[in-house]
Amino acid sequence: MEASINEIATRLRETMGPDTTLVSLATETLKHLSSHPSFPLSLISIITGDCTFYLKIAAATYLKNFLKANEEDPSFSKVRQQVRNSLVQVLLQVEPRLLSVLVEAYRLIITRDFVKDNSWPELVPELRSAIQTSDLIGRAANMQWKTINSLTVLQATIKPFQYFMNPQLKREPIPQQLELIAKEILSPLYVIFHHFTEQVLLFQDEVNLEAERILYILSKCIYFAVKSHMPSALVPLLASWCGDLLGLLDSLNLRGPTSEDWWVVRMKIGKRCLQIVCALVTRHRKHADKLMPRIVESVLKLVNQSHIISELDHLAERVMAMSFDVISHILETGPGWRIVSPHFSFLLESAIFPAMLISEADVSEWNDDMDEYIRKNFPSDLGEISGWREDLFTARKSAMNLLGVMSLSKGPSTVDSSTRLTKRKKGKKSGKDKERSCSVGEMLVIPFLSKFTVPSDVDFRSSSASHDYYGVLMAYGGLQDFLKERDPEYTKTLVKSRVLPLYGLEGCSPFLIAAANWLIGELVSCLPPEISADVYNALLKALIMPDLEELSCYPVRASAAGAIAQLLENDYEPPEWFPLLQVIVNGIGDKEENEASLLFQLLKTVVEVGDEKVAIYVPAILSAITGAILKHVPRVPVPWSQVVELGFAALAALAHVWDSAIPDEKDSKLCKEWRSGCSTIAGMFSALLQEAWLLAVQEHADYSISPPSSCMEDISLLLKSILKYTTEVTAVVELKIFELLVIWADLIADWHAWEDEEDMSIFDAIKEAVHLHIRCGINGFLIRELPPPPAPPVSKRSIIEGFGMFISEAMEAYPAATWRACSCAHVLLHLPRFSFETEGTKQALAIAFCKAAFSRFLDIRSKPVALWKPLLLVVASCYMCCPDYIEKVLVQDENEGFTVWMHGLVCISARSFEPGLSSDSEIKLAVITLTKLVKHLVGLASGWALEAARECFESLLEAAIHLKELQDEDEDDGMEDVDENESDDEIEEDSEEDEHEETEEEFLERYALAARELGSGMIEEDEGDVDDETHEIELGDLGGLDYQRDVVSLIKEHQHRLAFGRPIRSELISSFTESFPECVQFFTALC
Repeated sequence: MEASINEIATRLRETMGPDTTLVSLATETLKHLSSHPSFPLSLISIITGDCTFYLKIAAATYLKNFLKANEEDPSFSKVRQQVRNSLVQVLLQVEPRLLSVLVEAYRLIITRDFVKDNSWPELVPELRSAIQTSDLIGRAANMQWKTINSLTVLQATIKPFQYFMNPQLKREPIPQQLELIAKEILSPLYVIFHHFTEQVLLFQDEVNLEAERILYILSKCIYFAVKSHMPSALVPLLASWCGDLLGLLDSLNLRGPTSEDWWVVRMKIGKRCLQIVCALVTRHRKHADKLMPRIVESVLKLVNQSHIISELDHLAERVMAMSFDVISHILETGPGWRIVSPHFSFLLESAIFPAMLISEADVSEWNDDMDEYIRKNFPSDLGEISGWREDLFTARKSAMNLLGVMSLSKGPSTVDSSTRLTKRKKGKKSGKDKERSCSVGEMLVIPFLSKFTVPSDVDFRSSSASHDYYGVLMAYGGLQDFLKERDPEYTKTLVKSRVLPLYGLEGCSPFLIAAANWLIGELVSCLPPEISADVYNALLKALIMPDLEELSCYPVRASAAGAIAQLLENDYEPPEWFPLLQVIVNGIGDKEENEASLLFQLLKTVVEVGDEKVAIYVPAILSAITGAILKHVPRVPVPWSQVVELGFAALAALAHVWDSAIPDEKDSKLCKEWRSGCSTIAGMFSALLQEAWLLAVQEHADYSISPPSSCMEDISLLLKSILKYTTEVTAVVELKIFELLVIWADLIADWHAWEDEEDMSIFDAIKEAVHLHIRCGINGFLIRELPPPPAPPVSKRSIIEGFGMFISEAMEAYPAATWRACSCAHVLLHLPRFSFETEGTKQALAIAFCKAAFSRFLDIRSKPVALWKPLLLVVASCYMCCPDYIEKVLVQDENEGFTVWMHGLVCISARSFEPGLSSDSEIKLAVITLTKLVKHLVGLASGWALEAARECFESLLEAAIHLKELQDEDEDDGMEDVDENESDDEIEEDSEEDEHEETEEEFLERYALAARELGSGMIEEDEGDVDDETHEIELGDLGGLDYQRDVVSLIKEHQHRLAFGRPIRSELISSFTESFPECVQFFTALC
């Protein structure tokens, strides 16, 4: 083992060197050495040995990765117990810089051995002993274990229990491992926690960093223990724990020395204290009610410092925000309301409102990082929220949330609070059961905010006027739910008298206008229709606000864009759409990336809401939009930036609304204008893609480099429009359709980022490309062409081969992609332009599709599911194209694979199969395939083949009857559909009236049932896309076959051979002869 340790250490050193070749060789060697059972123990020996710190870090990191990769390896299980025991020994004494890495490795083991399997009974006693004899607790000389390390191991052991383990249970019992830890370790540790708490509180002038860290780790342990469960051993000491925790909370100095380590740790302790309090109030009410007065006392002290928010660093502000959140949670309980309500005036005037006021930090952030300012203060659907959740919920947002909760408050609950608060509604609010008492919003909040008058032009010379009114606007934003319960006229009056006048002030502060924009966006759902026009005009004015000399007005325009989007999505329609489109398009062209991104998103929203009303303007605005996008497209083949992606998304929306606005054929003038617009759109889209794809590649003179596969969904939709609107051969050349398809086919051939919605337009574009090839013929579509130099990009394959690779892989993707892929496979296989020269391409496609479809079928054939149908029908199409090749492929994929497919086809052809063959083309493909199969099997003249032929023949008769009935049916069911829709509307209205409020018990039972169904496989992943189940499939020349003639010919020619074995069911023959009376004479031998 010694030689192994030395070799591993050497290779680890080599992985840290600058020589990439040596690094690769060392990595491969380590991978080979890791197969030895003693490998993890060797790594632990290196960590504890006499070597450099960097080598120890490398060994610890490799150990963590090794444990993660070999969790289920049988060879590791042999040494697993030895490794975990050695790892714990190392953890208890290792230096701090190694501790964090090794703890991650320990968590991998603890999750399985202790949490899931409960197969480590000695862990808790040994860990208790290690803590008791550690250096800062045992206080004896030469202590082996470190207290910080042992408590860190305890924290890692408890952490998995912060979540519920079994979602299939309605009420999960407390895990016995957590109960054991609480009894044997946490409860005895209170004495230590209390000792160190007294120490740091009594001697605040003396810094004791080790004591602070011990308190921090123990507070995390308590939080993990009570976040979901309440161990019984903690209940007797809960008041004592909370008393010390709240004492630490009271000691926080939010404006303390932020650069000092002890202050940072103390702030983290405060944060954990608040998280524990939140868990107690929201999860363990019966234990928290008696503690609420003391909790409220502590958090009120913290929120009383909200006037210094601008001076706080991020950690201190987070503590402030959580303090507001704690009050919000307490206020939603009956006992909590009684405790907090006497402090409402104090909260509003001294805590909440000061947090709303604009500060120097806001002004600084506006100037230095406008996007961060917008994200924190004015989040909207247009601005994608990113980053940590805690970064978004600032103290101002938490104060705003508390104001909303407080405003809705009408007094203590008269029913069981825990039941009331956990009710979840399945429908909209009915508006019934109005409370008789006035809300705090009416009695206190609105009167307080009304004291601040709308500033006048003169007032704006004073910074205090803007300062205070900014707070008023932000406070109104927190009253959204309160205002929803008021009459719309109430909100109308408030907006007209308190918000809209700001837009008419000369030189109004951009900070106020931005806040007003955001406020309007928040209150849009509360506004009556008659005020919408005034609001829209004000927002449109703000959307074009120019920058000031020393101040950018980008946040004003961004908040206006978000509010306009909200207004439009709430069913407001501008009197004219074109002015709004002009403002947006003109703004996109001369703005930076971030602002252009917002405007592209707004444009997309306008187009989707306006729909056919904006369609007529599409050709007029396309040129400016494509030009704006190209400004941001890089000239190197790298992934495109967000602004480019959003630009293409806006173009895709424009393409969709234009395509949906096809005029009535009776109006020749409109039809002519629409066709002219189609040509314009196709030309602009083509020019855009040429410059984004072709020119970028040609500039580098390296045609082996492909452009990035960015925006594939939207680009595929644009390409579909180009293909659809191209009707002449000359346009194919002018628009460089072949060149675009070459690149696109290569991109989708290597497509692996499967997303349900994103892939749909790719399938649609493939079908449109096939239709264009049928109309006009595209050179190189079926066979790869090598044009003479200088040449456009040369593909590694023909266009149709690229399509085939994409479709083959799609059959292995998610169910909806499988449906669409199978539909496209039929389109390609039955392409009418295949010739003798391209027959090889057709055979290659058939073989590839057959392999992919049959492989997927084998994966799911254990029980009938919806995906059987499309997969087996694809194999049927492949078989009809080249039966000999396909039979060989099926046998190669699985022994008796041909028989497996044949039985599957028989199964889905039966009317009892769900979902069965439903469209004319599906049944016809089954009929002609079964006809061919019967002929083939009868010709083999063996007993097995004749029996199989009889099985296929019975299925053929049933499918032929089904097809004949379908073709004879009257499909004019429009009036019935209308009646059904009307009745559905009535049912929906009734259901809204009969609203049901889901209780906590019902909610828990519903989710537990869903978890059980997922666990047992009752919710079937492979059910597929219901919309695709009834789609017609394209059969090409097969669709023109006279199936009746072929079936009659088959029966006439092979009736005696088909009489082999058991007789055919008489009722089946009777039904068939009724549908095909000309066949009566042939069934004598078959009865």
